[in-house]
Amino acid sequence: MEEDDISDYSDVVKKTPSKTPSWVMLGFVIGVLSVLAFNEGKKQIEKSKPQAVEAKPILEKTIVMAPRMTVIEAVFDQWSDNAVWDKNKTEVALWNSELRSFSDCFEVIRTPDGYYYKSIPHLTRPLLTHGVKAGSPLQFTETEDQRASWLREKTEEDWSVIKSTIHSTLNSSVKP
Repeated sequence: MEEDDISDYSDVVKKTPSKTPSWVMLGFVIGVLSVLAFNEGKKQIEKSKPQAVEAKPILEKTIVMAPRMTVIEAVFDQWSDNAVWDKNKTEVALWNSELRSFSDCFEVIRTPDGYYYKSIPHLTRPLLTHGVKAGSPLQFTETEDQRASWLREKTEEDWSVIKSTIHSTLNSSVKP
């Protein structure tokens, strides 16, 4: 009886065509449709993108205002004792609280009538690094010659301190 059952199935299998080619064809068709749908979606996305617009410069939120002359006049009036003059001219840099730096630079001219201020893009002289009180809202400058003279004096003073220290050390060690 088992033999009869097997033979019945073998006839059925032989008589019906294989379904494998139809599944392959269905997969191929689905793949083609997917690619077409993907390309169409890509085109729609590109159409929906905003068109390139000419870039216009945008002003930043922090606009740095030009220094007001009344500010430099008031500050220099209080701190002018630290100024180093050369032919009645000096240069100073004013603290800019918006930029948090000494970025507002001025040339100051001294006359019998008072001071005159000229805005300059940057300091052209070396910064004064000695004798200025801490917390000054101004940076002062000096000429190259004044800087060299101060460095010579400082070097001589340092050497005299070193010599006196050596001399006192040697004298204290020689005494019984």
